This record gives sequence, C-alpha cells and structure tokens, in this order.
Amino acid sequence: MRILLADDDEKIAETVRRILVSEGWNVDVVHDGISALDRLAGHTYDVIVLDIMMPGRNGYEVVRDLRRLQVWTPVLMLTAKDGEYDQAEALDFGADDYLTKPFSFVVLLARLRALARRGAPERPAALTAGDLTVDPAAHLARRGDTVLDLTPREFAVLEYLVRNKGLALTRATIVDAVWEDGFSGSDKIVEVYVSYLRQRVDVPFGRQAIQTVRGVGYRLDPDGG
Repeated sequence: MRILLADDDEKIAETVRRILVSEGWNVDVVHDGISALDRLAGHTYDVIVLDIMMPGRNGYEVVRDLRRLQVWTPVLMLTAKDGEYDQAEALDFGADDYLTKPFSFVVLLARLRALARRGAPERPAALTAGDLTVDPAAHLARRGDTVLDLTPREFAVLEYLVRNKGLALTRATIVDAVWEDGFSGSDKIVEVYVSYLRQRVDVPFGRQAIQTVRGVGYRLDPDGG
C-alpha cells in the first residue's frame, strides 16, 4: 500500500513514517499543502493522510482541491484540532476519516487499513435544479457556469434543499439534517442561512429558487427559480 503523509511537524511525520514502513507500506512525506498537491499531481496513492494546519495550503484546502479535481483517493485527517466543528468541516470538504493527536498507532493503522480496503469511492452524482448544480463529492456549487462561493454550512443547507427540491421543508427538518447532533440553538438559524444563500444563489442572477412556504418553512423550485 502506498501512502502520502503531509504534516508540517517533521518529528511526528518521521515517527508515523517509520511505523508505517515497519508494516510494509510505502510512504512519501511532505511538510506543506502545496507540496502535497504537487506530489498528488504525478503519483497515485491508496490513502492520503493530511494534517490541517500546514503552510501553503491547509488540509481543508488540499482535500477540497482534490475533490474538485475529481481525485477520490480516501483521505484521513490527522490533526491536533479536536473540535466537533473542525471534524464536521473536514468531512464536509471531502475527507473520509478524522483522527486527533495524540493518537493510538493501533487505531491509526486500523483506520488506514479500512480506508485502503474501501478504496476510492464511486463519484456520487451531482444534484441539479434547473441551471443550479450541487456536486457533493467535489464540494462545488454552480449557477450555470458561475461557481458559487459558499461556506461549508451554506453548502450543506443548499445541498439538502436541492436534494429535496419541490418539497416544503420545515426549519426543524433542515436543522436535523444539516446541523450536528446535540445542536441546542433555535431553528431560526435556518432563516439566517437561507438569507445568506439567497444573496449568493438567487439575487445576483435575478432568480427566486429558494421560496418561503408560509407556516411551513422553505422549498426549492425544481426548475432553479
């Protein structure tokens, strides 16, 4: 098995490399995000291991760029950032697994074996509503030929609306689908994100795709507005 390890902490990277090599795996090591992308442009790997906080391009940006380039190699984020929002953001950008430092090498090895067995997943189909396209795997949304600049949360709300286009969705339903388990805020947060999305998805294009359903919630026009 061939692994690319990208971590700017050279001591940790070398320790991980030695463990993986002792297991019989081939390991290439880089210490910044730009070098990782350069390496991936000319080589094929079974698994990619990324730190988040790296110079050049951070781990979020690297995995996002890979998915936009339709590279579906499994990615494990190996990082000291242990917040639930950090983990959610990594997965939203296209990572397949997440392990926090300090970590057990037994668990790391098991997760890498599992990712290698799984292999590169089949690319999921893009979702469409008229000329509005949401590509979950590439974490990319477009209105026609225009790429929409969305935060991970905005993208998640839009993806859910497009996935359920034509259906009237309550705010509570959207919160349950998009926000993390244990979210204790008001479901009025959905109003805020719908407002953000309208400014990015509808207003610049003279559209009204995201519709308010009085007494219920929101509905996305199946034709894209």
